[in-house]
Amino acid sequence: MNIPFELHVAFRYLLAKRKQALLSVITLISTLGVIVGVMAVVIALALMTGLQQELRDRILGSQAHVYVFKADGIGDYRAEADKLRRMPHVTGAAPAIIGKALMTAAREEEFVSLKGIDPALEPGVTDLARAMLKGSVADLAAAGGEGVLGGVLLGKDLAAKLTVGVGDSVAVLTPQGSLSPMGPLPRRARLRVVGIFSLGLYEFDVQYGFVTVDVARRLLGKDGIDLIQLRVDDIWVAPQVSSSITATLGSSYVAQDWVDMNKSLFSALWLEKVAVSLAIGLIVMVAALNIVASLILLVMEKNRDIAILKTMGASTKSVTLIFMLQGVSIGVVGTAIGAAAGYGIAFVLDHYKLIHASMDVYQISYMPFHVVLWPDFVLVILTAVLICFGATILPSRQAARLDPAQALRYE
Repeated sequence: MNIPFELHVAFRYLLAKRKQALLSVITLISTLGVIVGVMAVVIALALMTGLQQELRDRILGSQAHVYVFKADGIGDYRAEADKLRRMPHVTGAAPAIIGKALMTAAREEEFVSLKGIDPALEPGVTDLARAMLKGSVADLAAAGGEGVLGGVLLGKDLAAKLTVGVGDSVAVLTPQGSLSPMGPLPRRARLRVVGIFSLGLYEFDVQYGFVTVDVARRLLGKDGIDLIQLRVDDIWVAPQVSSSITATLGSSYVAQDWVDMNKSLFSALWLEKVAVSLAIGLIVMVAALNIVASLILLVMEKNRDIAILKTMGASTKSVTLIFMLQGVSIGVVGTAIGAAAGYGIAFVLDHYKLIHASMDVYQISYMPFHVVLWPDFVLVILTAVLICFGATILPSRQAARLDPAQALRYE
């Protein structure tokens, strides 16, 4: 096989003989620098991308994609839900009532967020039905009687704090009560725990309780519902659906999508991803400096060889290409090994869930690592190779400018 002259010489210089072992060691160190740098960047990007995706998936499993409010209130939510369900991309619509309450059981008490739902429609907009650990969403409709106002579904962490299980009853105290000569009295009722869920977000599992719409109306003193939740067939069209609701149904409707509601969270995660990548990417820059140093040392060592090549007819372009190929070879080999190692380590860390996290801080129990092949993975590879190529320009030009007469004068 015919190998180009420049590539043949470049490989000869990279694989130095025993008497030039120092050059081989420097080349190895430069390659290891590129490997470590690329591997670190791939793992960091996998961590930040995995954290973004995991939080997004859990948030969208716990919440609806679009929330619709009406200025004059929503009375007949079934008619409004049917109207919204006929819009393009909308696959599900369900009512919701949101309020705060104090929940007590035995000697334990916790402030909770009560959410009134329609058990038949809620599974169409959130993952509550799939998140049930005990009981079911349908059990809400059947609860009641014997001094109990209705049923309630509790998050697993909230149930643990209250030390209750399915079948136990809890007392609920809400500020929306009746007016008496002594002032406003809070409303008190008993609810039976009919199910325990785990939506995967600590905020929901430790704070939320789900009741039926009718129970929520009585507890929170509301005549109608607060909003209608929508689920769409593609999460990225949620802003488009949200903006089209007012234009389609009139100015009395106001909508807010999941992107807008979680903008600050995902903006912070994106900024952290960029900052971490740039900081760790400096390792690749350090490796590039090693390539510069090794090539400059090689040019000084090979002055005589370069002069002989030039006197034998090698052009300035050929000499430049020889040293560029050396640096690019180091970059390509180091990048390939580093990218493969980073991908493998990220896969193992994610598959076996080796790095645990605090639920109350990160909302998840372990750190996820997701390697996105495009654009992150490809961008890292291309950037590392380009940095290594840039590191070859100065030494290559130095070799090309060498004067053969000066180099051979004292040989």
